[in-house]
Amino acid sequence: MLENNKQVILEAINLTKKYDDGVVALDNLNFQICNNEIFAMLGGNGAGKTTTINIFLNLLEPTSGDAKVCGVSSHIEPLTVKQNLAYVSENVMLYPNFTALQNLDFFTQLGGRLDVSKDEYREVLMRVGLAEQVHNKKLKSFSKGMRQKCGIAIAILKDTKAILFDEPTSGLDPKAGYEFIRLLNDLKDEGKAVLMSTHDIFRAKEAADTIAIMNEGKFLMKEKASTLFDKDLESLYMQYMAVHGLKPTTEGV
Repeated sequence: MLENNKQVILEAINLTKKYDDGVVALDNLNFQICNNEIFAMLGGNGAGKTTTINIFLNLLEPTSGDAKVCGVSSHIEPLTVKQNLAYVSENVMLYPNFTALQNLDFFTQLGGRLDVSKDEYREVLMRVGLAEQVHNKKLKSFSKGMRQKCGIAIAILKDTKAILFDEPTSGLDPKAGYEFIRLLNDLKDEGKAVLMSTHDIFRAKEAADTIAIMNEGKFLMKEKASTLFDKDLESLYMQYMAVHGLKPTTEGV
């Protein structure tokens, strides 16, 4: 039973994805993410993390099962679902010849918000860690980490109930990674549900409420982060790989 102030925002129900060549990308996956919660998926390349996110975004359709956002199936009512979802990919695709402010303005209006002021754009860019002196610089001069911050700013401005992150700390230096964790906690406190795929074991343990270790489309482990506080998550990952007869490597984790 959920607490009175809890609402299930993201839900996977027996979520399965099989390709025509017989490859099973997701195998009967089940989880729930409520408001004020961060759920982190750990796993190697090909584990099924990005496939899971893509089904929620309706970039892929499930073979069976369901991915729901606020109770609505992503593959049945995708337009309704997208109103409640924001997404930040590992390689943020923005316009390189636009400035940071121009990118924010373009994508925010494209998302249907026409009421955002320039001051609000500046505030959110500062919030994600982009100094004011770069707001009017073109993105082609930005590092990968700086582009990532722009993508996160756009996701914040969309003001949705859920945010999906695919490898959000990729390309961030340690200081920016620390700032990102603080930002994640702020988003959680604002009531967002966050689904995050990551290779960063240490950031996952630091930020997430629930951590899942994933391989071949299944969760080998799904635990509350509070129960893992005094455990070595990297060693735990390798143990799960060994128990399930898989190569105990942290490559791509």
